[in-house]
Amino acid sequence: MRWLPGAVTLAAASARTVPPESTQQALGYPSLFLLILIGALVPVVPTGALVSSAAVVAFHQTAPFSLALVFVTASLASFLGDAALYWLGRRGMRSRNGSRWLEAIRSRAPEERLAGAQEKLSEHGVAVLVLSRLIPAGRIPVMLACLMADWPLRRFARGNLPACLAWAVTYQLIGILGGSLFSEPWEGVVTAVALTVLVGVVPGVVRRLRGTPR
Repeated sequence: MRWLPGAVTLAAASARTVPPESTQQALGYPSLFLLILIGALVPVVPTGALVSSAAVVAFHQTAPFSLALVFVTASLASFLGDAALYWLGRRGMRSRNGSRWLEAIRSRAPEERLAGAQEKLSEHGVAVLVLSRLIPAGRIPVMLACLMADWPLRRFARGNLPACLAWAVTYQLIGILGGSLFSEPWEGVVTAVALTVLVGVVPGVVRRLRGTPR
């Protein structure tokens, strides 16, 4: 979470100088799509905060369907990013030497979390995919569990679609909440980012207090 102070500052600075709505739409949605797509492939981009911030800006716009466009953009980008990463992971599983994408997935799935994901996947199936998108750091272990269970891409995609929809709705609601509390978009963006950070940090704090390995 080292990106947080910079993300809050950047979000506030960007929102203080709000360009015309037509410019926001022309640049904002493609940028949001690209960043979320990259974030799905390289899980270091704070995609949840991006969706929440975009929802704040859309909430304060007068153009119709702005919030709907944020939802569609976020859902589609996350779904395509996950599908691409899963496809690359399957290629690595079939290769004798593996692949850097598969190694990247494995490096972000500690053994204890992978074991838990495999157990839950065998018990609950597709439902685990939906929950994995809503739990901080839960997506990659479940994706690796699906790879190790040799799920075909089509099966993974069917389960991941509602997961991406639920994820986009959740973080968009956080943004709407932040946007509704303040009249200025930049204040709502800062609040939405802070709420997103809180959502991501609390589970880790709870695990530490319980003495559970991360």
